[in-house]
Amino acid sequence: MDNVELNQALITLVEKKMELGRLSYSDASYDEVEEELHDLEDAFVDKYGGYLESVFEGVHDKHCPDSDVLLPTAYLANKYLKTGQKEDGSFEYDVASYQEGVVVDSDDYDIARLVLIPNPIRIVLFAKDGKHRENVWEGK
Repeated sequence: MDNVELNQALITLVEKKMELGRLSYSDASYDEVEEELHDLEDAFVDKYGGYLESVFEGVHDKHCPDSDVLLPTAYLANKYLKTGQKEDGSFEYDVASYQEGVVVDSDDYDIARLVLIPNPIRIVLFAKDGKHRENVWEGK
């Protein structure tokens, strides 16, 4: 899998989510942006879903074997933040809260969540009310 291409597709998806998040429901362009987001999500799953599901299966096997693997778009945060800028001019991203992502059953933590974050593309496990944060997979 071309993780550079995958990362760029995820950035495009995250940017569209951020654009939608800045709009109110009454905004004239809300429905159009929401439809664009759904189209991007569908295309993302069509192109990268099989690969990412196998990645998530490995993560689940190691960290939360009792939880079912969902579609990759389920692991997207509702709100992302730009946290910096890389030398190439691209942005670094993080999530706004440790309460983002998919709740999973973990043997090690009472409550754990997995979230997919771009640039670099990675899966982060949050636990202990955000006091534990671990990159459990990173695309190279």
